[in-house]
Amino acid sequence: MPDYSLELAAGGRVAGVDEAGRGPLAGPVLAGAVVFHGAPDAALARLLDDSKKLTPVRREQAFAALREAARSGRATVGWGAATAAEIGQLNILRATHLAMWRAVRRLGPVPDLALIDGNMAPRAPHLLPCRTACVVKGDGTSLSIAAASIVAKVLRDRAMLRFDRHYPGYGFALHAGYPTPSHREALRRLGPTPQHRRGFAPVDQAALLFG
Repeated sequence: MPDYSLELAAGGRVAGVDEAGRGPLAGPVLAGAVVFHGAPDAALARLLDDSKKLTPVRREQAFAALREAARSGRATVGWGAATAAEIGQLNILRATHLAMWRAVRRLGPVPDLALIDGNMAPRAPHLLPCRTACVVKGDGTSLSIAAASIVAKVLRDRAMLRFDRHYPGYGFALHAGYPTPSHREALRRLGPTPQHRRGFAPVDQAALLFG
């Protein structure tokens, strides 16, 4: 289970940062950023874990608890997105860094350090406005990163539900844009939407068929 030891060891204002949606063929990539103002209380900490390990109901509960922590001043929560169009223009890695930059900027005062899940943190100053440190499997290690992973996942899933209403027939509510067999079949049958990511082979192949 994640804990707060990395944040305490680092000292200062420490943000956890994580993303959701690097692998899909459609929709934005979302980043979450969370700063706790002191160690989270036990009730909140029990709700936090790697978002992939949580059920949708548990993720929503954790997200609601994070929003309450933000309202009460116990945490600051930020999020950022890079659109499908930006992903097509920049590539998915650079677009992910852009989403992270936007998420961190929403925190208000820039943190002293961003703990980023994974092993490919953006290091150039223009990619993130503070020092960074990679934490492999950080969403299962750091409470701040776990919280950020929940923010990113919940907000991205909500966006894909909206797109499902706008673009019926693709099943966005079911697969969230990931390249499932049913999604690939819908692409071949209906062609890409504006929410599909150009530069991803299945999308580009479908676009050729539909002109």
